[in-house]
Amino acid sequence: MATQTDACLPELTSPPKPVFDSKRVPGNPAIWVGIFSELTEFAIFFVVYFIARAHYPDEFNSGPLQLHTLAGTINTLVLITSSYFVVKGIYALRADQPEKAVRWLWGTLACGAVYLAIKCLEYLWNQEQGIQTNTSNFFAVYYYTTFNHMLHVFWGSGGILWAILRIRSGGFTATNHNGLIAAACYWHMIDLAWILIFPLMYVLR
Repeated sequence: MATQTDACLPELTSPPKPVFDSKRVPGNPAIWVGIFSELTEFAIFFVVYFIARAHYPDEFNSGPLQLHTLAGTINTLVLITSSYFVVKGIYALRADQPEKAVRWLWGTLACGAVYLAIKCLEYLWNQEQGIQTNTSNFFAVYYYTTFNHMLHVFWGSGGILWAILRIRSGGFTATNHNGLIAAACYWHMIDLAWILIFPLMYVLR
């Protein structure tokens, strides 16, 4: 016959549920130093973009018309989807479902790979159209900004892969996964940067 003490045992032995603290900065100080450094770098790119646009308006008005807008649009959707997968992975791990978390994070990596593949194909398409870094000032800014962002996607993918390996080895658990949060913050920064890059390079006339 179950006693009152027995009824309490599941509650006592179950792992504590992580509580989100809105007053605590997610991740760790080191990753935020890196994020702010990267955001500063992209901010400089955007300043250069607007200065160049002010001096060469015709080139910046005609430049986006020559780009493969569909490729940029698909990559935007891919990155937004990847950020959704990261969040789902975090929630799964917090629910003590590491295998499910890993599957969501593999989805993020797949999105990163799709982004990189599309970007490489886009560059090849540009070459076929005769679009080079020295074609115009617009394309110099375009190549420098988008290639730099592509490198960040590659680095961010490495961070997500590291988080997957940590989960599979038991290093990250439902109550201890600060490194995953840090990797997720960096990935969201990459996503945010592209959301700003896309309209400037592909849409704004």
